[in-house]
Amino acid sequence: MAQSTKKKKKPNTSNRKYIIGFWTLFFLGLLSVIFIFLLAGWGAFGKMPTFEELENPETNLATEIFSADGETLGKYYSENRTPVKYDDLPDHLVEALVATEDERFYKHAGIDARGTLRAAVFLGQRGGASTISQQLSKLLFTEDVANNTFARILQKVKEWIIATRLERQYTKEEIITMYFNKYDFVYQAVGIRSASKIYFGKEAKDLKIEESAVLVAMLKNAALYNPVRRPELVKQRRNQVFVQMQKNGYITEQEKDSLQKLPLNLDFSPEGHDEGMATYFRVYLQGFMRDWIKKNPKPDGTEYNIYRDGLKIYTSIDSRMQQHAEEAVKKHIAHLQKEFDRQNRNNSTAPFRDVDKSEINRIVESAMKRSVRWKQMKNEGKSEEDIIASFDKKTPMRVFSWEGTKDTVMTPRDSIFYYKAFLQAGLMSMRPQTGEVKAWVGGTNFKHFKYDHVKQGKRQVGSTFKPFVYATAIDQLKLSPCDTLPRNKFTIEAGKHGNMKDWSPRNANGEYSGMLSLKDALAQSVNTVTARLIDKTGPRPVIDLIEKLGVNTENIPAVPSIALGTADMSLFEMVSAYSTFANEGVYVKPVIVNRIEDKNGTVLYQHVPQTRDVLSKEAAYVTVNLMEGVTHSGSGRRLRGTYAKNLDHYKRGVTGYPYDFKNPIAGKTGTTQNQSDGWFMGMVPDLVTGVWVGAEDRSVHFPTITYGQGATMALPIWGIYMKSLYNDEEVKVSKEEFPKPEVVTIETNCENYGAKKDSEESIPDELDF
Repeated sequence: MAQSTKKKKKPNTSNRKYIIGFWTLFFLGLLSVIFIFLLAGWGAFGKMPTFEELENPETNLATEIFSADGETLGKYYSENRTPVKYDDLPDHLVEALVATEDERFYKHAGIDARGTLRAAVFLGQRGGASTISQQLSKLLFTEDVANNTFARILQKVKEWIIATRLERQYTKEEIITMYFNKYDFVYQAVGIRSASKIYFGKEAKDLKIEESAVLVAMLKNAALYNPVRRPELVKQRRNQVFVQMQKNGYITEQEKDSLQKLPLNLDFSPEGHDEGMATYFRVYLQGFMRDWIKKNPKPDGTEYNIYRDGLKIYTSIDSRMQQHAEEAVKKHIAHLQKEFDRQNRNNSTAPFRDVDKSEINRIVESAMKRSVRWKQMKNEGKSEEDIIASFDKKTPMRVFSWEGTKDTVMTPRDSIFYYKAFLQAGLMSMRPQTGEVKAWVGGTNFKHFKYDHVKQGKRQVGSTFKPFVYATAIDQLKLSPCDTLPRNKFTIEAGKHGNMKDWSPRNANGEYSGMLSLKDALAQSVNTVTARLIDKTGPRPVIDLIEKLGVNTENIPAVPSIALGTADMSLFEMVSAYSTFANEGVYVKPVIVNRIEDKNGTVLYQHVPQTRDVLSKEAAYVTVNLMEGVTHSGSGRRLRGTYAKNLDHYKRGVTGYPYDFKNPIAGKTGTTQNQSDGWFMGMVPDLVTGVWVGAEDRSVHFPTITYGQGATMALPIWGIYMKSLYNDEEVKVSKEEFPKPEVVTIETNCENYGAKKDSEESIPDELDF
């Protein structure tokens, strides 16, 4: 047979080269990707979180301030974040998140391969590839990079690695909770709890499904999809969330259609440091916490940080009482301001009175040097001449008004005059038996007026000081409210009690004849009778008494004129001092914080009451009895209703309405020289409340006593506040009689005072020192 001469065909070497090249490139690429991931994991492209950091991711937690009735008063924060637990997240919120952001969340281990491939093929046109775990990793451990493709790829690699590590470290529920607690919803709403409170005024657990959908819609881009700025755009995005929920079987098509028709229904309540309730109190509390932190370090020796450590501060403030107090101040001062402005129309030196041009210039210059403008320009190296000149250049600004913040154009100098013309007020309310401060209103508007008139400010207290003189005389001389003294003119000679010259007080009404019981003398606030009393006791025992009542007496001279309230005292001191009378002579140091806890609920501080006996029960009871006379026949009688109806200033709406209280009330009004300060201190058995009204400068005041007295300036706020408390069924305030000691040897019922004393000689001349 003939052998075949046909040769085998050799393979095409050029095709073989391509095949080998393809697989070589493929494996090199695969190795490169693996190598990149390894390098990223080792931290070659930037720090990666350690095991410990994954276990405890660093998070800035806001310190939360709670009222005694469990409401949030405010927060201290660098980021306004208060964490919630998974159990506090409503099911529809979690379902909306998963349906919209990561449909296969429960099926992958941190990276969604199908989503990644889809994003790569369609260049992100059909949705992104980031899982919830990846988004959380970005929030926790990576930062935004510049618009650089290579840097963004490396960042994405880091997100993938961290996401898989998070999935190994945490459960799916924990990842969802961390994500909701970390996301910034803008407007200082960091985390789902803050967002729920700020945008809808409720806790996260109380969100409705349509509200949850709005917050999930914001996760795409909270600045762009913001319901406050772009409600229509957010509504469209929210409705898309409903589409995703229906697609994934969380709601029916009928439910989706119904939900898409609903409006957004926001309840937007910003939580900035200038907004919210008890703003002045929160600033004082901040100082309290700074002092506490210095004395109470962490177990490791470092200091707590109220802006990052997530402390919980449980205060004595009652949110309902605080709300009523703030409303009472605003209601009355807004009315009183109208009358004040009306009386200033023809005042050539408005808003100032009784001062010359040089004094006005001094006041204005002092205000200029305290201003933010002055400090900023000084820091910029501007000369004093240039700074002063800038105060006379008109500039656009937003200013306070009782109708709301308004835009205007004026010079900074004119703005000083504008703000000086506003009346201010302070109110503090305290439980005398426990010392708990229940309401604290330091001014009319914290955003525009930062000065606190409860603790920071000290002003002359006027006739509200007189009960301290009477209490000293009652405690040491055992006087009765029925004892009488002459009203006539009286002089304490120079040198008798340390006074440098003769002192002859005048009575406000100009009357100097007849005898008065101590009860009537206090009710009518007769100066000459009070002078006679301090002449008998001496000023030093009075000062010793108020010092025991919590007053700083360092700058109060031991001279007889203090009897008429020449001393400067804070509203805080006055309320705590008066509370001793209502608490049967026992002083209780005011308390503002009941408990402090760390973020885990460990108690770091528990308040322990501080008390001391100051007066006998009998002396305290008799002093209260004296002050009850003020509300029956003295300057406080308008609280009973009949007096207020006939007043011209009542018709103008200044007092609000007749209060018509029937229950026992003890109190005292106070008015200082030139009507600069108006006071009212009012007590019922379980609540003592003090009110001060005036202006920032003492030279800004009413021209006459008609409106410039404490009974018109301050007492109405007390009346409005107490009326609101009594009308609030959730707040319990006593209407009972003041407690009477079992043994009272001093007569308080003047009708039964058989041998009624009717002359000065029946009272001892002075104490035996």
